[in-house]
Amino acid sequence: MNTVEKIMKLEGFKVLTPIQKEIVNRPMKYRDVIGISSTGSGKSHAFFMAVFDQLDPSVDRVQAVISAPTRELAYQLYSRCKPLADAFGVHVRLITGGMEKKSIIKQPQIVIGTPGRMKDLFINNNELRLDTASMMIIDEADMTLEFGFLEDIDQILSKMDKDIQIMVFSATIPMELQPFLKKYLTDPYLIQIEENQQFQSDVHHYLISCKHKSYIDRLFDVLPAIQPYVCLIFANTNEQAAQTANAMREHGYDIAELHGSMESRERKKAVKMITAHEKTYIVASDIASRGIDIDGITHVISMGFPKDLKYYIHRAGRTGRAQRDGTCIALYMQSDGNAIRSLEKQGIAFVEKDIKQKEIVDIRKKEKKGKKDELTREIEKIVKKKTKKVKPNYKKKQKEQIEKLKRKRKREMIRKDIQRQKKERAIQKQREKQ
Repeated sequence: MNTVEKIMKLEGFKVLTPIQKEIVNRPMKYRDVIGISSTGSGKSHAFFMAVFDQLDPSVDRVQAVISAPTRELAYQLYSRCKPLADAFGVHVRLITGGMEKKSIIKQPQIVIGTPGRMKDLFINNNELRLDTASMMIIDEADMTLEFGFLEDIDQILSKMDKDIQIMVFSATIPMELQPFLKKYLTDPYLIQIEENQQFQSDVHHYLISCKHKSYIDRLFDVLPAIQPYVCLIFANTNEQAAQTANAMREHGYDIAELHGSMESRERKKAVKMITAHEKTYIVASDIASRGIDIDGITHVISMGFPKDLKYYIHRAGRTGRAQRDGTCIALYMQSDGNAIRSLEKQGIAFVEKDIKQKEIVDIRKKEKKGKKDELTREIEKIVKKKTKKVKPNYKKKQKEQIEKLKRKRKREMIRKDIQRQKKERAIQKQREKQ
């Protein structure tokens, strides 16, 4: 059994994603690589496959270095890598700021960490021997550039072997990153993955006007009109994210909050809650949420548009996964017109909607009464039997009960679907162990 087959069995993968196929089938194993692919496309397991395929478990020295721009992303990579490292008999170590400082007695074979902390232990303290590595993985390279950590990476690479293999992975490759790539990568193999319908279902893009209201006030019109399993709400700034989170708590919503103004400990706690599916609503900034995989996102709400419109594409890419449809709602003001037109030129098919009586409806049009689906008919029968017509406002109460039960049923269906997939993976792993 080769390395890829072993990792697929350990992780319960039935097929490889496009980025993983490209890495596995690349023509030259030791060639530098630039991998461009969106969040959730399987980038991390793609470079894990490359790393473990080239590691020698019998050699006790640093052989591969994996850099992530934030502590949360580094911890997430470490959490995914650790079970694989144990299975391959390899020692992996997490190196980030904010951790308890322990002396490195034995050099790990894989290092996963943030640029600044790795630089301190390698160059300043001479405690971590990164110069023995033959591979350097730079994950979320555009985010590394934006955070100003490319200088740390530059200093680390300047002290490493000139022939080190470098693999750069990112959702985008900004022009500002080009000088770095030209300096350190030699004839890199370029992998660029377009969105694949096999791995992402349809995403519906709705535009909802704020109508002279603030983004936050309009948000509270939208929330009662959706029935999400997980709803990811994006703010354009840390301040806006904090204000939105506080306002939602005041309105009784149980939320998770994730943005750059939070302390590291708070962000780490939020990431754990999010990945454990403890919260239905998540308020986040683009940067803080980058690279963090969240299953079951049915709705994404954008409070306006980011200055860099590529982030809107990343936002929308968080939903519509695992062959499920997704809904992306953009709250907009008149000043957002240029952003909307620019995204439409890029192929985003926006549909204007409005909120009427806690429902999302076509703008300036009455909702057409089409055929009711089987679930709606079944729920209406149950509710109408329980509701007495003699009571005041019985029709309104019936409608509220029907919507409440529909939301509950839909959440149950999505939850069962996720549980079924997890159970299938567990059964598959158990069979393979036997």
